[in-house]
Amino acid sequence: MTSEELHTDFLNAVDSINDHNEPFPADFLLRLYAYYKRATNSQDQPTSRNPLIGAFKTNALFQTRDIEPDEAKELYIEAVKHYFLYRK
Repeated sequence: MTSEELHTDFLNAVDSINDHNEPFPADFLLRLYAYYKRATNSQDQPTSRNPLIGAFKTNALFQTRDIEPDEAKELYIEAVKHYFLYRK
């Protein structure tokens, strides 16, 4: 898969999450958050009105600190596929 194809698949996976109306499990959202941040090279610090949520986001980013952007895209795509495949 080319880098361009990977990026397209990643954007499609992001869209499928954004278009979904039912709530997601918190641990799943934290994983997606960390993968998305790594995939997009976002340098923004985790924020939340709730300090505990901010701490969980920080921890999720810490756990993915050695993941390269393309690997993060692949992991994001796989997590989304797995969620929609097995939630039925």
